[in-house]
Amino acid sequence: MKNQVVLVNEKDERLGLMEKLEAHEKAVLHRAFSVFLFNEKGETLLQKRAKTKYHSPQLWTNAVCSHPFDNESYKAGALRRLQEELGIELNDLEESFHFIYKADVGQNLWEHELDHVFVGKYDGDFNLNPKEVSEIQWISLDKLFLSLKKNPEIYTEWFKIILTEYKNNLL
Repeated sequence: MKNQVVLVNEKDERLGLMEKLEAHEKAVLHRAFSVFLFNEKGETLLQKRAKTKYHSPQLWTNAVCSHPFDNESYKAGALRRLQEELGIELNDLEESFHFIYKADVGQNLWEHELDHVFVGKYDGDFNLNPKEVSEIQWISLDKLFLSLKKNPEIYTEWFKIILTEYKNNLL
């Protein structure tokens, strides 16, 4: 169950399950979520993916991106992954919008996701899972947008898309 994603159509109707790697090889539309965390200064949290990740290792991305389990809500999945990746518990997480995107992530792998984007606030400590995250940093959105223009290669492909959607929907 852990290595499967929920396949959906554009209306988010469940079509079945597929092994995660196979779904990424075949570019099949599946459920996903993304989390943006902000601190009291208004900075957003970035994580650098662990070097052992099977795609996009050592690239910066938003706080958490992952997939809900079958019969798990998007929000429950997002809260679970905050705990599993960053070692934090959060109660105040709000869904902001959702959209569909498709991104080539290299190595003949694709992210084709119906992505629900959540936003939360956090100012505590972290207990990073080294199998998922190699480091984190807080950054202002202004500095992030500048960095993205100057050094797009240090960010995940999906983060570039999600950040644009975030800017268009919430800023």
